[in-house]
Amino acid sequence: MPVIGFIHGASPSYFAQWADAVREGLEQAGYVEGRNVATEYRWADGQYDRLPALVADLVERRVAVIFAAGGTDPAIAARAATANTPIVFVSAADPMKTGLVASLNLPGGNVTGVSLLASALDAKKLSVMRELVPKALIVGVLVNPNYPAAKSQADEAQEASGRVGVQALILRAGTEREIVLAFERLVQESAGALLVGTDPFFNSRRAIFVALAARHSIPVIYPQREYVTVGGLMSYGPDFADGYRKAGVYLGRILAGEKPAALPVLQPTKFELVINLGTAKALGLAMPPTLLALADEVIE
Repeated sequence: MPVIGFIHGASPSYFAQWADAVREGLEQAGYVEGRNVATEYRWADGQYDRLPALVADLVERRVAVIFAAGGTDPAIAARAATANTPIVFVSAADPMKTGLVASLNLPGGNVTGVSLLASALDAKKLSVMRELVPKALIVGVLVNPNYPAAKSQADEAQEASGRVGVQALILRAGTEREIVLAFERLVQESAGALLVGTDPFFNSRRAIFVALAARHSIPVIYPQREYVTVGGLMSYGPDFADGYRKAGVYLGRILAGEKPAALPVLQPTKFELVINLGTAKALGLAMPPTLLALADEVIE
């Protein structure tokens, strides 16, 4: 029975929300876990320095394919560890900028996957937030300095803020304590809103963000719908579940004999705006009809 070596930058609880999507993709390609494919799981739990050793263990076990997800770092570690074992990644960062592939259409080598582009949407998020809170002259932008795309996220937000007509206050947090301090600084600087950057560490602490936003009465736009379903104000980004499903299909196709070099890196074709009206009301915000009309889902 072939074995998938699964390496993730976060924890099992973080990945659980997309586990069914991966299984659906595998089944679509003809593989069912426990019947004709097995999986070896490895978790970094946010400690990215553990990734090389975890990947090395999977390579030593001669897995048929490595599935690297939970940020770009797992895929980078896998690529550094082997040039022979096929690698399928799911990443929010640009895979060409991070050096994972030479080309999206023809990746070459042993790496391909799904690029969700969530790290490149901050200009749109700022525009949406500007429409919701037009009086906000300062908008915080929170990034995790440990995330590979943090600098590009901050640079894009800084550049886009001028076009949107706001001042971007770049904040950095790599621990729970630093997230708390970031919200306190937002209040000190009289920021009118916050944009949360894409990062598995942030996503796994959704409840903390929602609680801090409510405590300080700060409108926040997030990169993924999962924040909104637990009480966040709104999100704009790709459908992560669909991305993981497509990765599952690629895993199955590679197990069936296809080469990653010939499988183009997939990108999302649809981005979704999700709004939580209950949270908006709690913050005293009147949701513009234009945003409601654009929303893919409105949570009452």
